[in-house]
Amino acid sequence: MPYSPPPRALSGPRRRSLIASAAGAALLVGCSAAPDSGDAGPSRAARARARAARDSASLLERYDAVAAAHPALEDRLRPLRAAVAAHAEAFGGAGATKSPSPAAATASGSATATPPAVPAAPKDALASLATAERDLADRRTRALLDVPGELARLMASVAAAGAAHAYLLTEAAK
Repeated sequence: MPYSPPPRALSGPRRRSLIASAAGAALLVGCSAAPDSGDAGPSRAARARARAARDSASLLERYDAVAAAHPALEDRLRPLRAAVAAHAEAFGGAGATKSPSPAAATASGSATATPPAVPAAPKDALASLATAERDLADRRTRALLDVPGELARLMASVAAAGAAHAYLLTEAAK
């Protein structure tokens, strides 16, 4: 009787496929982007970079809200939050290296008027963060065709990191 290995259930995308898809997208887009139009407003790349910085800052606020609502998750979220802060900085936004306390953020005026809603259950909070990461990674992947080479490579890299964050958060929520 021949030996057949037991079937292995795949639980999500593998690291190689995430890296390969991001690298492939960057290669396809990197050299083919058209130059910006000569209009008087900000360039298409500048608008995309500003939007990406705002999106990363918004995601950073979600991480802070979940960590504030569920302090037990803070250690688990710290490395992912640090990566999101680095992404915000890479796009030209103001990324924070350390999570501010909710009282300090309110006193300094840096908190938004209405903080993001956080589910009561920790697993649901992780799942909501995973959904936010996945949605943002998908939007950034779709935007690759509209930006020039260097920004496309950055967006592809950050989209791949977002997809990996979504996977890790989904696994943690199980």
